[in-house]
Amino acid sequence: MKTLQLGQSDLQVTPICLGTMTFGEQVTEPLAHTILDHSLARGVNFLDTAEMYSVPTKAETFTLTEKILGNWIEQRPGVREKIVIATKVAGPSRGMAWIREGKPNLTAADIEQACHDSLKRLKTDYIDLYQIHWPVRHVPAFGTMYFDPAKDGENLTPILEQLEAMGRLVKAGKVRHIGLSNETPYGVHEFIQLSEKHGLPRVASVQNTYCLLNRTVENALDETLYRLGVGLLAYSPLGVGLLTGKYDKSGILGPDAPPGTRLSGYESVRKQRWGRQIAFDAALRYNNLARDHGLTPTQMALAFCYHNWHVASTIIGVTSVAHLDEDLDAFNITLSPEVLAAIDEIRFDIRDPAY
Repeated sequence: MKTLQLGQSDLQVTPICLGTMTFGEQVTEPLAHTILDHSLARGVNFLDTAEMYSVPTKAETFTLTEKILGNWIEQRPGVREKIVIATKVAGPSRGMAWIREGKPNLTAADIEQACHDSLKRLKTDYIDLYQIHWPVRHVPAFGTMYFDPAKDGENLTPILEQLEAMGRLVKAGKVRHIGLSNETPYGVHEFIQLSEKHGLPRVASVQNTYCLLNRTVENALDETLYRLGVGLLAYSPLGVGLLTGKYDKSGILGPDAPPGTRLSGYESVRKQRWGRQIAFDAALRYNNLARDHGLTPTQMALAFCYHNWHVASTIIGVTSVAHLDEDLDAFNITLSPEVLAAIDEIRFDIRDPAY
């Protein structure tokens, strides 16, 4: 698989990134190692994780995914030089008491300590891409549509101080490049202009939701990323499984939803954007469109992201080797102009139900 330059950094990453948030929850450590081996054998060099994983996040599995990855790296001499590792420091705790004791802020010292802790768990001397998982300020995210000034917190760490902390990590050789996640156009612009003004590390990428059910990136963030030379890492390209078709017959809210799936077993996921009936209804329309054109829903949803100018690399999450192969094989599919036009017609009707 060919690699591409991520943003304006010197990172060369594959257009498919293996997301690992299932490792330690839906996926055991031995199976995780098998999936990692197979992914690397098939040419994927880009791995994404976070200190808060596994998902759904809870105290018992907090940091577990990084530990699983670290064990894999340690047990395979020479593999570290073949991969690009992206991880994230969690933003303000959002009610999760196990993340920095539930503090409503993320300080510069927190960023540096979290990085050092991730390095130990990952059993590596450096992180290729270190990302802030969500902004250190109120933003409309995770199912919230509107910015509300009344929710803007006080005494939060300014963006400049966050950048300075990242800069110290880069200068020390602990981090190669920095990125953001769940960000807005304002946030990206602010990080970039402050980095240029103060000679601090430049944001290489932004990791945001992007899929058929949520194309909000195209509501101004896309121009920001394009003009500033920042790469989009698209997560949830299958809409937490809605765009695979596996919920089509039962309905995501019904008692017969497939057991072991995120929407059947994880109440916290259902309460967010993916558990809405309008998201299910929209997914059903897209899935039927795929079938009408001789594609599986998974193939169409992934191909939409894989070959989309907005996207630098698409993050896939899997629970089996077969699932991984299915997702990787979809890279060979290019959607016709007819299918792309039909996709846009559906979006015109329903917009972004999983915003």
